[in-house]
Amino acid sequence: MKIRIKGNSVRYRLTKTEVETFCKTGYFGEQTAFNTKTLTYALKAVDADNLGAEFEEDTITLLVPKKFTANWFENDKVGFENTMLLDNKSELFLLLEKDFACLDNTTEDQSDNYPNPKAC
Repeated sequence: MKIRIKGNSVRYRLTKTEVETFCKTGYFGEQTAFNTKTLTYALKAVDADNLGAEFEEDTITLLVPKKFTANWFENDKVGFENTMLLDNKSELFLLLEKDFACLDNTTEDQSDNYPNPKAC
């Protein structure tokens, strides 16, 4: 699972296995260790209408409506997005999507990524 944060936007990208695991269990998370703390980023299936997010105890959790996860790993739906209104009236853009193989040369292992629809 990859996470990309830029300004007030957070994007999660998942491989095939990660999407299937999340859809079947309702949770998926990973960690990045630093010297004194560990950042956890996770997905959690919840009863909700739209994507949401929370940041508590060094953990960024993307809250995903259970209805989105029903058969996501089996269908062609690329992902889900929502702009979440924050308590201070600013907005946080959220995006959850399947991770496609890159078209350019990369050293990253992409064997579990979805085939890129733009590939010839």
